[in-house]
Amino acid sequence: MKNVRLLCAIVLLVVLASNIMAQEEEKGYKFETIYDLDATSVKDQYRSGTCWSFSGLSFLESEMLKAGKKDINLSEMFVVRNCYSDKAVKYVRLHGSLNFGAGGSFEDVLYTWRNYGLVPEEAYTGLQYGEDNHVHGEMDELLKAYVDGVIKNSNKKLTPVWHKGFNGILDAYLGEYPETFTYEGKEYTPNTFSKEYMGINPEDYIIVTSFTHHPYYSQFIFEVPDNWVWGSVYNVKLDDLKEIMKTSLQEGHTFAWASDVSEKGFSFRNGVAIVPESDVEELSDSERTKWETMTKAEREKMMYSFEGPVKEKVITPELRQTQFDNYLTTDDHGMHITGMVKDQEGNIYYKVKNSWNTNNKYDGYFYASESFVLLKTMNIMINKNVLPKELKKKLGIK
Repeated sequence: MKNVRLLCAIVLLVVLASNIMAQEEEKGYKFETIYDLDATSVKDQYRSGTCWSFSGLSFLESEMLKAGKKDINLSEMFVVRNCYSDKAVKYVRLHGSLNFGAGGSFEDVLYTWRNYGLVPEEAYTGLQYGEDNHVHGEMDELLKAYVDGVIKNSNKKLTPVWHKGFNGILDAYLGEYPETFTYEGKEYTPNTFSKEYMGINPEDYIIVTSFTHHPYYSQFIFEVPDNWVWGSVYNVKLDDLKEIMKTSLQEGHTFAWASDVSEKGFSFRNGVAIVPESDVEELSDSERTKWETMTKAEREKMMYSFEGPVKEKVITPELRQTQFDNYLTTDDHGMHITGMVKDQEGNIYYKVKNSWNTNNKYDGYFYASESFVLLKTMNIMINKNVLPKELKKKLGIK
């Protein structure tokens, strides 16, 4: 009899364990691929504020793959070096009335490409200061102190060598400027490399956004602190922006994505970014009844457990604008969108390549819901050839 009871207990435990395991398997996001485009390996910006360079170049690397080029790693620090050098000149010319720091935008990548060319990673690693990874704290502080000292100097007159001294700091930390280099057995300059090797044209790339404080189908200088180069963006309706992103992926082109990742719904560790609906008026009757019986802690846990799909906000142009105007959406991170998936309930997500190494659930990638992308997109850098003819005409793009 004891053996029978023991056997029954074991069977009961096995059944309970199986049920628990089945419930655990039901939790979480189940993604089905819609588009998954070619991209180079995930890189690590480490302790540097250079996401804009990593993501912008990651996008160009995918464009090169699309153009038939082989896998390549372009030098992020070559872009950083050129932008820091030219930013210093503008900062001094404006008596310090300009944001000066490690931050930047996709326009910086285009600016460097058009004016100086680009180089492969092996020609300019930017690691000349005893570190295996990018650690820019000391360099950033020194560069800022240097230009502030130039502005405040008691001579009341700039010397003709101040900029040479600034570039000397860049030489010490990032390496001397690669005037020429050899790649795959051929000698290049940064400009000849971009024109003869890359196989893509900087004039094919534009930056697009959607805000209501400027007329649609016009260009404006994007009013964010890191836009030191005063680059212009094309302004379209939110529906247009949504369509551009989908059409780009459909036609085999990825795009660079400037966004805000300070939201509670962003979890790189869990590999998802979402915007849960928290307005009780937007919930169904059954959802509202359940919501109203919960404590604040229970609501938070339900919205941000990341255990599976939740109801998300419907994003409107007005909501986007309000978040931007109130500094709730800021230009704090650049990333690279390489695909699209849907979850087990049919909701759309974008596959995002990050530059924070590969130590998360999806090996350096995460999935941002369509609601998150529509709400938090600052702008996107695209190949202009993905635009439909009617939209090109409205924007005056040839």
